[in-house]
Amino acid sequence: SLLQLKLWNKYRVSNIPSLIFIDASSGKVVCRNGLLVIRDDPEGLEFPWGPKPFSEVVAGPLLRNNGQTLDSSALEGSHIGVYFSAHWCPPCRSLTRVLVESYRKIKEAGQKFEILFVSADRSEDSFNQYFSEMPWVAVPYADEARRSRLNRLYGIQGIPTLIVLDSKGEVITRQGRVEVLNDIECREFPWHPKPVLELTDSNAVQLNEGPCLVLFVDSEDDGESEAAKQLIQPIAEKIIAKYKAKDEEA
Repeated sequence: SLLQLKLWNKYRVSNIPSLIFIDASSGKVVCRNGLLVIRDDPEGLEFPWGPKPFSEVVAGPLLRNNGQTLDSSALEGSHIGVYFSAHWCPPCRSLTRVLVESYRKIKEAGQKFEILFVSADRSEDSFNQYFSEMPWVAVPYADEARRSRLNRLYGIQGIPTLIVLDSKGEVITRQGRVEVLNDIECREFPWHPKPVLELTDSNAVQLNEGPCLVLFVDSEDDGESEAAKQLIQPIAEKIIAKYKAKDEEA
């Protein structure tokens, strides 16, 4: 029915089963990953399962691949890429190769940036092998509860996923993978979302994220695509501002 379709679209459900918790008074989404919640907290001790700040969810020791540990408070004041990935997944391995170079470029440009690897590997050996290629920090593989809480916090539905946070721990973009692959020189870092994008193979994934307006223009005529962008840019900015004022995702 139309109502069912509206609910699927409103909550951006792309696979089932999905369990989404909502605050009854405001109608806002409290948690997208309800299935993980009830698996991790069957007694309901953490109810009402609302979002916690990143700094609270990540709190604890982190690893470097040379065996050194550091406290998660060391991340404070940096932009952070939270990287959900696993060695068994070929797209993850190819993204990691690009990301190592991006990480180096961003650090060399003097930016405060750290990446946190949250593993979905199937064994500690596999985690160690994969992490040995990474110059950044990781949640210890044995700390399954913390890895799961980070998955829950961002409603991770597939890997690789790279979530980019600002220095306060707020999400800048969930599309870090697309941004890194589209911006090899990292000129646009930290990749604040643009109101209007040119549709490409790599960013088409965003068509699954919510309602989209797609405008077709004659690509042979350069002036036409620029004019089209000028036309829809202010409309897009207005819609984004409206949702931002309501503290909702556009």
